[in-house]
Parts: sequence; structure tokens; C-alpha cells
Amino acid sequence: MGGVTIDDPALTRLRLGVAYDGTGFSGWSEQPGRRTVQGEIEAALQTLFRRLGDVPTVTVAGRTDAGVHARGQVVHLDLTDAQIAQLQKPHRGMRDQSPLDAPTVLARRLNGLAGASDEIVISGARVAPPGFHARFGALWRRYEYRIADRGAERDPTRRSHTLWYDQRLDLELMNATASGLLGLHDWAAYCRHRDYATTIRELQEFSWRREADGVLVASVQADAFCHNLVRNLVGACVAVGEGAMEAHRAVGVRREAQRNGEFRVVPAHGLTMVEVGYPPDDEMAARVALTQVKRSHDQLGE
Repeated sequence: MGGVTIDDPALTRLRLGVAYDGTGFSGWSEQPGRRTVQGEIEAALQTLFRRLGDVPTVTVAGRTDAGVHARGQVVHLDLTDAQIAQLQKPHRGMRDQSPLDAPTVLARRLNGLAGASDEIVISGARVAPPGFHARFGALWRRYEYRIADRGAERDPTRRSHTLWYDQRLDLELMNATASGLLGLHDWAAYCRHRDYATTIRELQEFSWRREADGVLVASVQADAFCHNLVRNLVGACVAVGEGAMEAHRAVGVRREAQRNGEFRVVPAHGLTMVEVGYPPDDEMAARVALTQVKRSHDQLGE
């Protein structure tokens, strides 16, 4: 799933924006025997390009877990000249026979295949800048988590995107907890362990707001996220907000690097990836190179 990281003149890299309702998927990443977002998109690509050699795969900015949604996911894929030519070919009977815009056509066709159930939408497509990499080029990812606590409006049409929580939560305490967690830290106590994966991340922004309908929304931004980090951060704030844990313990747990049951991870369905940030196009290749070097060092334990 890593894709081509060095520009290949025989391939054209496209950047796609993707939104999806994660309710019916076992996460982003393709898994045998399970329905996933990646699996649906790559099955659509198979339908489009199976007669033109190797079928492209997609590389994602951030893999989401089962039940997690996205409004601002980003992927890239590499197409051959023959695949581009197929997309550019006007339909028979079209009055204007000039080449079509390949990214626009690809987005439309993927929406007709992968998005046929209305769970996946390709929200935009364009030729990627030189050196672009959806994952390694990203500067940050931003998520939101929605909670309808006691007294908030409970909208049944958004029940699969909002946690209903039958306690009143203290917004001021939750914001104080969130601000105290900011910075570059080892988040081992807040992440599910994965072999050879670093748990050091920079939490750049973390704040809560209460919307007009009373729903609490967390906005969480980091350079990257280890597994379950957002859901554990939200869980710590919920424990503080309902009075089950002292605010200072959120930082204490992080420093101790050990979970002790003081708070619970919140369910996945309240979580949505909303945006991925990238550097200017002329700085993209340098960012990708830097991230790949850092990732190699992390894997080697350096």
C-alpha cells in the first residue's frame, strides 16, 4: 500500500479527496473476507482498469478503524499512460471529441462504482504535485469527536456519528484537561501497542466546544496518530468531565506510560477524520524525504 515514492515518468500520480460513512466498514485497510473502504475503492479500480495491465492501488493519509468516518481523507494512486488515455477518451456520440479531464472522469466513475451505496464519495481529484505522497507528505491530521451528553439534543439521524452519553459533562474541565496534554510526548499509555510502531507523537491542537444543539465536539490535531490515540484522549476528558477522574491524572497517566483503568476508550462511531494538512507544492518532496528518514529511524529504535 506504500505506492511509488519517487516520481516515475511512466506514471501519473493523482490525489483524491475521499469521504465515507464508516458504519458498515471494518475500517480503511483491506482485510480478507471483510468489507473495507480501501477494498471497495480498489475493487472499483479493478473494474475500470483490469484490461490495461497492473491495476493501481491506493495509498491513504491515515488509516481509520472500524466504524470511524471521514470527511477529509486523502489518497493517491499512480496511473499508466494507457489508463490515463482511457479516462480521457470521449464517449461515442459526444459532440466535443477533445480529451476529457482524467481526474474528473476517474472521480465520477469511482463514485458510480465504489460510491454506489452512497457510503463513499470521491470529493475531488487532481494531478498531484511532484513528489506528493498522501501519507508521508502530510504535516498533520485532524479529527473530531461528537458527544451528546445529558441535556444535549439527541438527533436520531446522526446517531451513528455521535456518542450518546447519559451524564452531564463539564466543558471547562474538559478543555483544561485537553490543553494540558498538548506537545510532543510518548503516548504509549494512550495507544494500543503495535510491534515496531513508535508511540511518540506531537499533539498540536486539542479543544472542546459545545454546539448550538448542546452537542460537545472535540477537535484533535497531531502530526500523526497511533492506534486508538484520539479515542483514548477523548475518554480521558470524558472521565474528567463527569467527575470520575481528576484533571491532572490525564497527564499523570501519560507520564507513567501505563494504563490503569482510570478511563475507558470511547466507541469508534463518534469519530470523524475531517482534514489532512500538507506543505506547499514546492516543499512536498522535501517533506516526504524527511518523513521517510524519520520513519526508518523509528522502526530501528534510533
